[in-house]
Order: sequence, then structure tokens, then C-alpha cells
Amino acid sequence: MTSGTTTSKTDGHLDDLPGAIDCAHWTAGEGEALFLIHGIGASHATWDRIVGHLKADFQCISYDLRGHGVSPLPDGPFGLDALVADLEALRARLGIEQAHFAGHSLGGMIGPAYARRFPDRVKTLGLLSTAAARTEDDSAKVRGVVAAMERDGIPNILSTLVNRWYTDDFAKANPDIVAARLAQITGMSAAVFLNVFHIYAETEMAPWLHEVSAPSLVLTGELDGACNPRLNKIIHDLLPVSELVILDGLKHSILMEAPERVAAELRRFIRSGRGQ
Repeated sequence: MTSGTTTSKTDGHLDDLPGAIDCAHWTAGEGEALFLIHGIGASHATWDRIVGHLKADFQCISYDLRGHGVSPLPDGPFGLDALVADLEALRARLGIEQAHFAGHSLGGMIGPAYARRFPDRVKTLGLLSTAAARTEDDSAKVRGVVAAMERDGIPNILSTLVNRWYTDDFAKANPDIVAARLAQITGMSAAVFLNVFHIYAETEMAPWLHEVSAPSLVLTGELDGACNPRLNKIIHDLLPVSELVILDGLKHSILMEAPERVAAELRRFIRSGRGQ
């Protein structure tokens, strides 16, 4: 994989993206471009196992969100629009006119928001392990997690999230992966982590998903507590053109636990011609 953090701007409309950050990115493979957007407190490496399965078919472009991995830290608080602007700045910098996009968790909110703002750039869209149409109880639980982290400290709450992310069997068999994930979060800016968790907790896509015209694959784990099949069925119903896939036996961390299954679904959906 190769990375790039150049600050050159190749598209005049980037002047309309004030504050966009040049995020570090990695590319692998050849073919139609596929942008891969990670979630809260993760990095481009979250997609490495997926890329391994897809690089023979697509030019896979993964990147670190602002304040994550080796991408620059933001100057202050930011919202979903800023994350969309960063993605558009990356696309323009690479000179790619149209591409496929897939995002996991928070990335599954960035992707649709991007497709809504820049519909002509998006061939297909993947919404993986994300949420919309939360009930008040759903929203209260997510906000409660953020509040607990702010009150008690991020490290003191993270261990309670492990059970939500991984199945018991995977966590027991891969303690190194779980430990690395926790270290990844505690090693990053606490302000950025809480900022993106707030975005995830407070973003509600339901009012505008009907405006997202790109053919979309909606995919989640059967046992994902926060991004569950109930909410993903609503996402599927709200999108004009979509397909719903539920992966049995999985929780939130589908990219790590079942990369071959996720990659197969993405490949199949893109190749189905629904994005033509």
C-alpha cells in the first residue's frame, strides 16, 4: 500500500470546502475506485482484511479520518459536514471522477452524507453496521455511553464496549486484537474521540436518507446491539434503491470477524450492475 498526504488541490471547487483536512490515505489494487471509510477511534487499517479480498477487483482507497491514525489533528470541534468535506478533498486530490464508497459505523453515516451532497460522484454506496431512525431509548443509550466517558474517563468505559463489538468466541480467540483496539483508542486524542462519538450519537439520517439516490447495500450483524437489524431494515426502507443483508452470528466488528463475508457482499453488490 502507498500513502499520501499532499496538500495540492486539483479541483477548483475545493475553495468551497473551507477547513477540509488533507487526510493520509492508502491505495491498493486496480480497477474502479472504492473508498473505504472507517469508524470511531479506528484507522484505515480496519479495512486491511477487506482490502486483501478486494484489491484484485478494485482500486481500494482507505484513509485515516481527521485526528485518527496519522492524519492531522483538527484545530477544534467539528461535525459531520467536516468529515464529508475531508472525503471530497481526498477524492479531488486523487483526481477520481466517480467511485464506489463504503463506510462502517460512523463511516456508514459519512458515506450517505457524502452521497447526498455529491451525488454525481457516487456509483454505489455501502452502509455497514450503522444506525438511523433510533427510538428515544436507542438514542438515550448511545448518549449515555458518551456521558459516561466524559464523566468517568474513556479507559474506564471502553471495556464495557468490547462485548458490543466482538462475539465471545472471537474475543477469546483473539485477545491481541481486542487489546490493540483498546490501545488504539486510548492512544489517540481524547477530544477527537469524544467529538466523533458525539457525531455518531447525535446524527439522525432518517429525515434525509430518501435524498440519497445511489444504489446502496445496507449490511449489519445479526447480533449488533446498537446497529441492529431493526434499524437497518428502516434504513433499507428509507433509501430509494437498496438491498439489505444481515450477517448471522456477528456483532459490530464485522470487518475484523468476517472480512471475507463482507468483501464478498460488497463485490457482489457492486458487480450486480446496480451502480451502472
